[in-house]
Amino acid sequence: MSTGLRFGVWTLTCLVIANMIGFGVFTTSGFSLESLRSPRLVVLAWIVGGMVALAGAVSYGRLARIMPESGGEYLFLSKAAHPVLGFLAGWISLIAGFTGAIAGAAVAFEAYAMPDEVRPEWIPSGCVAVGIVLLCGLFHSLLPYFASGMQNAAVFLKLLLIGGFLLFAISQVGIERWHGEPLPTEAQTPWSTLLAFAGALVWISLSYSGFNAAVYVAGEAYEPQQTVPEALLRGTIIVTAVYIMLNAIFVYATPASLVADQADIASVVAGWLGGPVAANVVRTIIAVALFTSVSSMVMAAPRVYARMADDGVLPAVLRIGTEAPRAAIWLQVATAIVIILASDLRGLLSYLGLTLSLSAACSVACLFLPKVRQGPLVHVNSVAPLLYITATVISAVLMAIDEPGRLTGFVVTVASGLILWWAMRGNSSSVTSAES
Repeated sequence: MSTGLRFGVWTLTCLVIANMIGFGVFTTSGFSLESLRSPRLVVLAWIVGGMVALAGAVSYGRLARIMPESGGEYLFLSKAAHPVLGFLAGWISLIAGFTGAIAGAAVAFEAYAMPDEVRPEWIPSGCVAVGIVLLCGLFHSLLPYFASGMQNAAVFLKLLLIGGFLLFAISQVGIERWHGEPLPTEAQTPWSTLLAFAGALVWISLSYSGFNAAVYVAGEAYEPQQTVPEALLRGTIIVTAVYIMLNAIFVYATPASLVADQADIASVVAGWLGGPVAANVVRTIIAVALFTSVSSMVMAAPRVYARMADDGVLPAVLRIGTEAPRAAIWLQVATAIVIILASDLRGLLSYLGLTLSLSAACSVACLFLPKVRQGPLVHVNSVAPLLYITATVISAVLMAIDEPGRLTGFVVTVASGLILWWAMRGNSSSVTSAES
């Protein structure tokens, strides 16, 4: 249902930037460096990831021109392919895009707020992450107006944090020598390096995954066929440039051995450049930014559950109440806690990166289906979607070859979505109407 609000291109661009900059950029490069063993390859992976994201942004822009309505992957796949595929895309958005992202941000918050070296022995790993999810659930279910006010400065805080960190790091590195030496390793074959690169690219794709954010509110945009594609491209270009500069500093400003496999890589780099005070300041600011990410998603995600309940796709108990969708909020809190307790940060990066990128690739593939395709199958406009689909699928396949167990979360998510579709299809008028 459309509201009286209408979003312009810069509002949509900010929305893209806000959704792209999450916990992935603050955690990924340490794991990628441990896997790739080379700062040069880490930066190359961020450049390649940015190019793939730009191809995805161009492709989603074309989809928005053809279907300028809100709904994202759910809308695209329901209309162009089949309602069950649209439902699966919506289910993946809810489970991975929201629940998994909440869990990932909460785990990253714990890594920055209470790293292992200062954690009291009586506090088990995961307790802090679970605690902030519960706290956000209480805020948004009992004090929805107060909690929503907490979100106003989230985007500015994140951008201020990254901009300030870049300026600080560049000023400090100016009087230090740049590093960049690879980590010691046994002789690697080109094949093993390719497998490691594909795995790192899947992790990095998570940091770029918000490039499609504007399509979810396309129905409330001014002239969506023009503003949405432009916002997708602008936001992705800005974030790509910031990511490449930021991660180059992460892996080149310090010795590789210091930051490899570190979840709180930003604070480690800040400590190397400016001492314990700088590390604590950066750790605190990032923890606050991650807390606002958890809070914003706990506020937004249950409203998607509630809307699906209104459409008959999910049980009616999840509908919005007088002030807030309390049942949906606590369902969201419970599922996020399950993921926190069942996984670690590295595992979450693999699951989210793989699941969300494959879902997006399926949506981009809609551009080649008869209901959507405009013009011949082989055309210059096919380059961007083919690049996105090919890069995503090849990375996923290589990652699965290297570590088949990483596919488990994706398979479980799809299987549970199919079971839910089968159970709810008799009650879902909105899904069946999508065939028309």
